[in-house]
Amino acid sequence: MTDPVVEENAETAEKVTGHKRLERNVTLLGVGALVAVSIGGVVEIAPLFWIDNTIEEVDGMRPYTPLEQAGRDIYIREGCYTCHSQMIRPFPDEVERYGHYSLAAESMYDHPFQWGSKRTGPDLARVGGRYSDEWHVQHLINPQSVVPESIMPQYSFLADTNLRVADPVATLEALAIVGVPYSETDISMAAEDLASQGDPNVPAGDLLDRYPKAQVRDFDGDPDRLTEMDALIAYLQVLGTLVDVNSAAAQEELASETGR
Repeated sequence: MTDPVVEENAETAEKVTGHKRLERNVTLLGVGALVAVSIGGVVEIAPLFWIDNTIEEVDGMRPYTPLEQAGRDIYIREGCYTCHSQMIRPFPDEVERYGHYSLAAESMYDHPFQWGSKRTGPDLARVGGRYSDEWHVQHLINPQSVVPESIMPQYSFLADTNLRVADPVATLEALAIVGVPYSETDISMAAEDLASQGDPNVPAGDLLDRYPKAQVRDFDGDPDRLTEMDALIAYLQVLGTLVDVNSAAAQEELASETGR
């Protein structure tokens, strides 16, 4: 009679020998690795050919107004992204400090996106509405007067520099080419919208109809001029304010549960 333990040891030895054979044969190992990678690649890539968008759409998202876009360009020009990220990760400490974690849809019209990874300063993904315009003006003119330990440089020149956008229409046309859904009216009215959002003396027209939740007012405290300070604060004040994150999170969770 054959000892069951001996048979089990023999089978184990045979399996080990087979595995060692695969490890020692470069050709077999290469073919096996290629098959494994190919299967994984197909599983990850193939679904992309059958879906229109990889980002879950959420209510409230819209393109930036011309003034907000101008402020965003100044934000990039001055290198603000090198010290401030705009992506709150779904970790308890970050959510407690900065607010609800960032949703992919909130960056869908950013070209380029401002997620970043450097946090010399705080994350700005939800800074909109957190501070008053006056606070932002003072903070940009002299950061240390508001946050004594801040190492942020001073940007007082923004308040003294009139806003000059070379061609607002061309800016929106370029963004429309890469997928930002500006309408023909938005593009044709770009210069007028730029002037009216930051100047209470200029009629806003249907700006609020085309750009829901746009904030129309003097941002820098000088209603007689439209400055780079106006544009930058208009941009900062809109960050994180467009989407009802609780509702959006619920939609994402429901979509995940239902497999849609």
